[in-house]
Amino acid sequence: MDRRPEKKSQHPPTAGRQTGAQRLRIVGGRWRGVRVDFPDVAAIRPSPDRVRETLFNWLQQQVPGARCLDLFAGSGALGLEALSRGASAVTFVDSESRVTRHLQQVLKRLQTEDATVVCMPAQRFLAGTVTPFDLVFLDPPFGAQLLQPAIDALASGWLAAPGWVYVECGVDESLPTLPPGWVVHRTGRAGQVGYHLLRSN
Repeated sequence: MDRRPEKKSQHPPTAGRQTGAQRLRIVGGRWRGVRVDFPDVAAIRPSPDRVRETLFNWLQQQVPGARCLDLFAGSGALGLEALSRGASAVTFVDSESRVTRHLQQVLKRLQTEDATVVCMPAQRFLAGTVTPFDLVFLDPPFGAQLLQPAIDALASGWLAAPGWVYVECGVDESLPTLPPGWVVHRTGRAGQVGYHLLRSN
């Protein structure tokens, strides 16, 4: 992959700017360098820039044209990064209405129509009509015991074949039990964050 730095403006635009908000930066793709604000909600912990860059380097062949699900969307960092890098569609799901309203504003400012935002708990969403996705991001609040039920539900037809699932958790947390046919493809660590790319056949 060509890793030469892209030319960008001296002051990249900010999407969704609001008073008292936290901020992240999109690290690659068409929105590279764009800063995105997100609500100051305690449970939101965006994936660090370094982790996102590593993850999307792993996925550089899979993201273009992919249908993605950002299941515990929070700041939307992972889904926005996927859209920036050529995903065909991203569904953002979060149980916090303040978060989903803000994500809708961010997407409007980015002038993209390739995204859907759903305000709903993850398990309720996965109990609905099954829609296969090529790539699913799972980054729930650390220690919330939400990964195992989410993975169990995804195994019931939510993944295309083959499909990819990204899991982020605390380094002291064990990966959930994987369904038959799922394997750990890549794994890494950054500080107190453990991140893992799973593949289903």
